Amino acid sequence: MLKGIDLNFDLGEFVSILGESGGGKSTLMNIIGGLDRQFQGSVTIDGKRLNHNDEKAMDTYRRDTIGYIYQAYNLINHLTVLDNVLIPLDMTTLNKTERHERAMSLLKRVGLKDQAAKYPNQLSGGQKQRVAIARALASDPKVIIADEPTGALDAQNTEEVLQILDGIAQEGRLVITVTHSQSVADAGTRIVHLEDGKIDHDTTLRDAYAVSKKPRLKSKLLPASVAYRTAYKHFKYNFWRNSLIVLGTAIGLFAVMLFSGLGNGINGYINKQVNDMVNPQVVTVSRYQKTSKSAAGGQQAAQQQQAAAAQSTGTASPTTAATAKKATISDKNISQLKSLNHVTKVDKIYSASAVTAKYAGKSATISTLQNWTASATENTIKNGHQPKAGEIVIDKASVAKKFKKNYKSLIGKTITLSYKTLNQNNRMVTVKFKAKVAGITSSSNSMGMANDTYVNTKTFTDAMKKANVSTTATSAAVKVNTLDNVKSTTKQMNQLKTNGKRQFTAVSVESLIGTIQTYVSLATNILAAIAAISLVVSALMIIVTMYMSVSARTKEIGILRALGESKRDVRRLFISESLIIGVLSAAFATVVAFIGSAVTNHLLANIANYPFVQISASSVIVVFIIALIISLLAAMLPARSAARLNPIDALSAD
Repeated sequence: MLKGIDLNFDLGEFVSILGESGGGKSTLMNIIGGLDRQFQGSVTIDGKRLNHNDEKAMDTYRRDTIGYIYQAYNLINHLTVLDNVLIPLDMTTLNKTERHERAMSLLKRVGLKDQAAKYPNQLSGGQKQRVAIARALASDPKVIIADEPTGALDAQNTEEVLQILDGIAQEGRLVITVTHSQSVADAGTRIVHLEDGKIDHDTTLRDAYAVSKKPRLKSKLLPASVAYRTAYKHFKYNFWRNSLIVLGTAIGLFAVMLFSGLGNGINGYINKQVNDMVNPQVVTVSRYQKTSKSAAGGQQAAQQQQAAAAQSTGTASPTTAATAKKATISDKNISQLKSLNHVTKVDKIYSASAVTAKYAGKSATISTLQNWTASATENTIKNGHQPKAGEIVIDKASVAKKFKKNYKSLIGKTITLSYKTLNQNNRMVTVKFKAKVAGITSSSNSMGMANDTYVNTKTFTDAMKKANVSTTATSAAVKVNTLDNVKSTTKQMNQLKTNGKRQFTAVSVESLIGTIQTYVSLATNILAAIAAISLVVSALMIIVTMYMSVSARTKEIGILRALGESKRDVRRLFISESLIIGVLSAAFATVVAFIGSAVTNHLLANIANYPFVQISASSVIVVFIIALIISLLAAMLPARSAARLNPIDALSAD
């Protein structure tokens, strides 16, 4: 403990504070250096009293005025010799080139220019001390404080260091050396002897050196870019350890991106499959069939639906013919639908089942033959065009290939079609007609269940009339002007009433796709939630790593604070390291996800030629945002803990 210390120092002096251990030498130096605040009294510089309770003012004071040289060197191990000297220079107004030139000039002065690219652990003790001297001089301070600078050196290095310190004093700086060695103290211009916290004697050995009028470097706050560069250097120095953290974090991010891409791909595949077979802008409309909770009502509704289906497929019986009339779409109904907003076209739908197609002595069964309406999509036509009057398009797998291996040559050829149904007199008849093949259809349905055979509407109805079969339709295809209006128009058709009774049941592909996508999204979200667990683990990994880093780098934090860096600079350093881990994790996860999606899609190409994993730009952006948020949250507490460390305690850490 210091007691009644009253000292004056002048520039150009080389003062040695001499005394035994525990005499108060280090405490005095910490007070002069602006590190120790727990004292009574004052420190005055150039006539101005220092406010040791003003954190920012003390940071500025250490940047502008003080340069430290320590017995233990206190170099930062993950930085090169050059980078160690550049630390204080980064807090000056010099540009990048000037900072580099000054650092190299100082290393040349202490005889270490050729060691600039080495790390401190590659140097001898004497070399480390000379690096510390170069660092102390870097910001051009007025005062150099050397705490036992020769305590760990041999005689030769001690002599060299003392010569360098004397040369610094000759430049007009104040050099204060703390030592317990009389021989070292004798090298200075003045000796102040401390004993039990008091000044025992103050002896001038020789005159102080002349003070230079040369302007000194100006300091500034540490730029944010320096924190990022320093953080990257530490990451690179501990590359393998940090790489494991990046890998662990990337696994969670990769899972999120992969599941998101899988959801996009499956939704896209479902949309494509449905849209390839049915126009999504078309709503299928049938007459509304009221269902009853009673058994009789349910039976009646079932009979009505059965009769409606039978009327179009030709399997109706006399007992259901009368009921079927109630389920048909009349011309009045067609006009009613056409009058709705956004409706551009209404087509009656006709279909026949178990249709036999014949060509050149070969036959094929068409499970369902339909007329070409707005609901059909040209996406299914792989060769040729949509059917005009007297024409038909036939399915490649179920019809065309059964007639000819070279199925494309069927285009322009005429085939015969026939099926059995009830006529208007409830008698079983055969509807038979010929049609020219206008095109070949093929659905992309991977299960091969589609049977896309369509005939021109007039050709179909003419054949039905010729066989005295009713051409009254049981459903209609209503085309809406835009996809955005499909949902509202479908709702509007379902709400149409006549005499208070609902008229239609309207179903759109959009609603079907929406339902499927809901389930897909649910499954994707569940998988993403599972991936989120790994993200939590990743966050904990980063938190633990940052706390370990703070613990392992306590002395480094003290060094940076002693050199003039603020609490904010220290926080920024550790947050920068965490952000680097986050960004690299996201980048690595993105690369792996794209590679993984390419491999997955290639493996699934045999099932369906479609990219089932589709990683969107938005998914990549989201992953980077998640990574940054995790990194920031994980770094906040450790960074704050690092910034709050007392510089003196930090410097004394092992």
